[in-house]
Amino acid sequence: MPYALVHQEVDVHLTGETVEILHRGVRVASHVRSNEAAKATTLTEHRPKSHQKYLGRTPSRLIEEAQQTGPCTGQLVEAILAAKRHPEQGFRSCLGILRLAKTYPAERMEAAARRCLRARAYNFQSMDSILKNQLDRLPIPGEAPAPGAADHDNIRGADYFDSPPEADPPVIP
Repeated sequence: MPYALVHQEVDVHLTGETVEILHRGVRVASHVRSNEAAKATTLTEHRPKSHQKYLGRTPSRLIEEAQQTGPCTGQLVEAILAAKRHPEQGFRSCLGILRLAKTYPAERMEAAARRCLRARAYNFQSMDSILKNQLDRLPIPGEAPAPGAADHDNIRGADYFDSPPEADPPVIP
């Protein structure tokens, strides 16, 4: 039935082949009855205009677009879609992430997506907050730092502590 009638009282007439919906005695929809259990059969014109514009989108296309930014961004979009009962419910969040990719460089997007995946925060708000607060630039707790992150003359590294001393220290009597 048309989305404008959500939460309105309607009369439904069912036959073996059709479903007819009446609002205040006026027929507002008539459909061939689907035999598939628990599967929505919504007509495009019954959806809100804001939902109709997403109909050309598919989950696989959103994932492909996100993977162009990087593998972690692609995994995040895939996780968002998988977390929803109906993948279409995650489209706005995914489109928001794709919009962020136009503002932030791929390295930052990937670092933020990695952090979201690690925290199981599968939504646009988490990704946006991480980028705005520059948390993507901080190391993830429990994860090894990126190679080359600790290159400096004053940093000894793990090998320094594993090797035996070069000479025995003098014994003081």
